[in-house]
Amino acid sequence: MKLWTRFKTSHGRIGFGLLQGDQILEHRGDLYDQPVATGATIARDAVDLLCPCEPSKIVALWNNYHALGAKLGKAAPSHPLFLIKPATTLNGPDAVIRRPASYAGKIVFEGELGIVIGKVASNVSEEAARDYILGYTLVNDVTAAEIIEQDGNFAQWTRAKGFDTFGCLGPFIAEDFDWREAELITTLDGTQRQRYPLADMIFNPWQLVARLSQDMTLLPGDVIAVGTSIGVGSMKEGALVEVSIDGLGTLANRMGG
Repeated sequence: MKLWTRFKTSHGRIGFGLLQGDQILEHRGDLYDQPVATGATIARDAVDLLCPCEPSKIVALWNNYHALGAKLGKAAPSHPLFLIKPATTLNGPDAVIRRPASYAGKIVFEGELGIVIGKVASNVSEEAARDYILGYTLVNDVTAAEIIEQDGNFAQWTRAKGFDTFGCLGPFIAEDFDWREAELITTLDGTQRQRYPLADMIFNPWQLVARLSQDMTLLPGDVIAVGTSIGVGSMKEGALVEVSIDGLGTLANRMGG
């Protein structure tokens, strides 16, 4: 399994490459179009890891796990239910989640699997969909929960989830990852809060790519956050949230003020 990452050196240089043990094998060119190894390596602990991709948008799913739908009393949807998190939400590994100045209410973590698109996808068939996936990453789909139903006339999903730093991604993009046997675990200050099997998805990654590509064009680097399951909860200032899947590493972010 290949693990791609982006990084910034102490001199401010941004690069990308493949993780190999405690080293990053640097590459040049286009991550989405046959990148070439430069032969140079750099120690992982000598750089800051960034979001492994720079999506034009994060497509975030709601009610895409059978267990959570059953708990909420929601029927399985006939088509993926989604919102868009803007690119300005992007937040990398070990970065701080900032509380919006305009909001004093509950802020919630949601540990999720993220699909990273590898090439332009429009009206893709389910059979071909996996060829449009570069790999998978981890997502914390941060939410200002009290905003969603603040106005009874309109559920404000995008506003609640669209604040700066609310789209945590990383630390790697895993190629050839088999999600079907994997579990996602989210901890809050070291205490396990979520543990659920990815196989419980209502729409699996190939179905999501196919169906969403019929609704909009998906671009290289775009991320589909496949939704979360039982166990989401609120974060207080100073709390550390860690989202993990075996093979994909751990995405850690601390809640700031």
